[in-house]
Amino acid sequence: MAANLSVQSGGQLVVAALRAHGVEMAFSVAGESYLEVLDALYDAPEIRLITCRQEGGAAFMAETYGKLTGKPGVLLVTRGPGACNASIGVHTAFQDSTPMVVLVGQVARHQIDREAFQEVDFRKMFAPLAKWVTQIDLADRVPELMNQAFQVATSGRPGPVVVALPEDMLRDRHAAAVVGPFRAVRAHPGAADLAEMRRLLAAAERPIMLVGGSGWSDAAAADIARFAMANELPVCCSFRRQDIVDNRLPCFVGDLGTGAAPSLVARIKAADLVLAVGARIGEITSQGYTLFEVPDPGKTLIHVHAAAEELGRVFRPTLAMQSGMPEFATAAVALEPVARPRWQAWRAEARAEYEAGLVPTPLTASPPLDLGRIMTWLRERLPDDAIVTSDAGNFSGWPNRFLQYRRPGRQLGPTSGAMGYGVPAAVAAKLVYPGRVVVGFCGDGGFMMTGQELMTASSEGVGPIILLFNNAMYGTIRMHQERRFPG
Repeated sequence: MAANLSVQSGGQLVVAALRAHGVEMAFSVAGESYLEVLDALYDAPEIRLITCRQEGGAAFMAETYGKLTGKPGVLLVTRGPGACNASIGVHTAFQDSTPMVVLVGQVARHQIDREAFQEVDFRKMFAPLAKWVTQIDLADRVPELMNQAFQVATSGRPGPVVVALPEDMLRDRHAAAVVGPFRAVRAHPGAADLAEMRRLLAAAERPIMLVGGSGWSDAAAADIARFAMANELPVCCSFRRQDIVDNRLPCFVGDLGTGAAPSLVARIKAADLVLAVGARIGEITSQGYTLFEVPDPGKTLIHVHAAAEELGRVFRPTLAMQSGMPEFATAAVALEPVARPRWQAWRAEARAEYEAGLVPTPLTASPPLDLGRIMTWLRERLPDDAIVTSDAGNFSGWPNRFLQYRRPGRQLGPTSGAMGYGVPAAVAAKLVYPGRVVVGFCGDGGFMMTGQELMTASSEGVGPIILLFNNAMYGTIRMHQERRFPG
């Protein structure tokens, strides 16, 4: 078959692979280490290449694209400094379980291990930050390893994959068959596990469902909401995953973020069954690993997650189920609901507590800026498909607490707590959905890290709304300083 294939450069094969895997948009800061890829992209007009101002912003944009679409966000950066700048966004994609494929230019093969100009061993550098790291040393292996990159990024628990591209490999010419598109592989829940889940649920007195993680399509989100409503289950969400279940539904009772309501934390502790679907139950969501005992939670814990290695990682579940979110939600909504569940009052009380928390506390003074009133004003006016992005910082507590989220609208924030996310995420969201209202919330600290990406928005002809909260300090750090070192 190779005799019928055209000879292409390694750079052309990389772009052919992007085409084969259905890539429509990619984010980059140009670098001389991968000029052949950039040249090949010139001949691929169906791939919209967004030129960003700094690799950190580009990485956040690619991560946002992956969150919004469920397809890998594609990032192209140069070796050394470019890769280092991008590493924060790669770490964010890893902790947020977001599919991403990062293409990094590398020094020529004969220069490796000589500490050549801008040389970094990317396998070592990205090992703890990415799901998989590889380097393509032979041009004829580009289709194989690019296919593997897309498969790994999207299958099981999604995450970032880093592919290093030596610059001389990109100039080599070979005939190779390009394959695609990728097909994400996800586990399905077993019938016996589903039956046991329903049995445990029917025996509960005070159950609550925790939803979170990635991999939720709009259809899966609608299915899990129908499952909760049919069984009258109270539903809370993990950190910055408030858009999974419509917050206006009577089953939604709040979020377990950095400012979780004490009443919700108390309910989780009082619950006799927790059904965790998609969430890793990490440090923020578990309130510093205090919601349950470690490793025995001290109550019935049903944990559903896409990755087997997350099941029992900190808390030992009564029932562990490996499944993708669409697969679990489809199966769960098909189960016979629990007849006349005994926890209707429990759910109603939890909902009432959540609704009470939506009302800002009246201020005794009259500040020049009443953020509680501003958030309630926004809550009443943002359209159902609005996309809200949030940077890291104390200011984010306002949109987290007082706004309400629903599909197809989205809440996009870094569960990694990375500063600088808000502006690039808003720009990327507006690029993906130019017809929607996109509002980005940023503190002055995070804005100063990546605010230059507003120029990217301008050059691409899109205009997200950015709300900048300027307290002239790193407010979260100041708060911790005042707590630990008052005065």
